Amino acid sequence: MDMYLFIKLLHITAVIAFVGNITTGLFWHAHAARTRDPKLLAHTMDGIIRSDRLFTVPGVIGIIVTGVAAAIHGNFPILRTGWILWTLILFVVSGLIFMIRVAPLQRQLRAIALAAVQSGTFEYAHYHALAVRWELWGAAALLTPLAGLALMVLKPGL
Repeated sequence: MDMYLFIKLLHITAVIAFVGNITTGLFWHAHAARTRDPKLLAHTMDGIIRSDRLFTVPGVIGIIVTGVAAAIHGNFPILRTGWILWTLILFVVSGLIFMIRVAPLQRQLRAIALAAVQSGTFEYAHYHALAVRWELWGAAALLTPLAGLALMVLKPGL
């Protein structure tokens, strides 16, 4: 098999793990939130945080390593190929959103739910307000790499 195609296959696999995990995290939280059960919400947020370590972070590493390798093997100048450059910018924006907004909100949501389980009282309105912020920032962290995915597939002349 051509090395470029093999690297490209690994790149696409990493993208699937990365985008899929972000998407399912938003889905499972929305599913758990309908119950308003702090024990279930704490469990769900714990699972989301763990799945980020198992799928999102390795996905990021895989995307970067295989993306650079594919560009080198395909003879694409990384910073002078518009669709690659703009995808990298969108990917960095997604990472910053995740680190600055999404991850801290995830930890806060888990802490609020755990505290509610321990105390027996749950201020769902406060939890929900943070959850809405988490969902909005999570959507932004998802839409930016999806835009990059579109650039990678369509390869517009930028």
